[in-house]
Amino acid sequence: MKTGLVTDSVADIPEELCRAHQIEVVPITLFIEGQSYIDGETITREEFYERMPTMQTPATTAAPSVGSFIERYEKLFAAGAETIISIHAAAKLSGIFNAARLAAENFGECVHVFNSGQLSLGCGFQVLSAAESIAKDLSVEEILQDLTALQKKIKVIAVLDTLEYLRRSGRVSWAKARIGELLKLKPMIELSYGKVENLGAVRTTRVANKRVLEMLNEVGTLERLAILHTNAEERARQFLAEAAPNLASPPLLINVTPALGAHLGPNGLGFAAVKK
Repeated sequence: MKTGLVTDSVADIPEELCRAHQIEVVPITLFIEGQSYIDGETITREEFYERMPTMQTPATTAAPSVGSFIERYEKLFAAGAETIISIHAAAKLSGIFNAARLAAENFGECVHVFNSGQLSLGCGFQVLSAAESIAKDLSVEEILQDLTALQKKIKVIAVLDTLEYLRRSGRVSWAKARIGELLKLKPMIELSYGKVENLGAVRTTRVANKRVLEMLNEVGTLERLAILHTNAEERARQFLAEAAPNLASPPLLINVTPALGAHLGPNGLGFAAVKK
């Protein structure tokens, strides 16, 4: 049975991997100072982050429409797919999953919408795993079971350079953000099945890098790794050189989607890892 695969741009899968695995990506919409943009199509991630410091109002995002998912599903069925697996950003943190679910109702039991419980490559690694399983001709039931097991092995951690953009987005109070800025605090967070956990804060970039590296080493032997950053490629490359992971496939270096960057701000650093 031929199975199609769909995800969204929050999964942060590089374009070349999407092409190689025939993954359909439905992009989110960004709203920047009265104008709408399509993530990765009408604005690049570099352009977005470069504009952030001068934005008069915070950028916002919107999930793809139900119709956009219907179009992708119809495209895959027209190309010969008999069933589709649609894997999306954490349902507790985004409306993307619900839009895909509503679209899937138009196709009976032929479309299976899966909640990754994650963002960025925490979701993307699940999509890539599903693509590899599809290539091995595993059944939909087997793939979904494997994805559920995989979620328990995924670790996503990040350190923000500032609290300012969380304040702008309304995610923290003005007072808390102001205190954080005065103390130059850099908050650390972990994403765990749809929940954003506070891991405390550090005072300097050097200490932040060291703590993130310690957390990465604590994960143990890795199967997959992505170094995540918000327009801080040089910092990410230096971090990767220090981490020097021994992996079967090269680690990914990802400038994360503006859907996350709008809240995190530029110069953030983190990782998404799959424990072996």
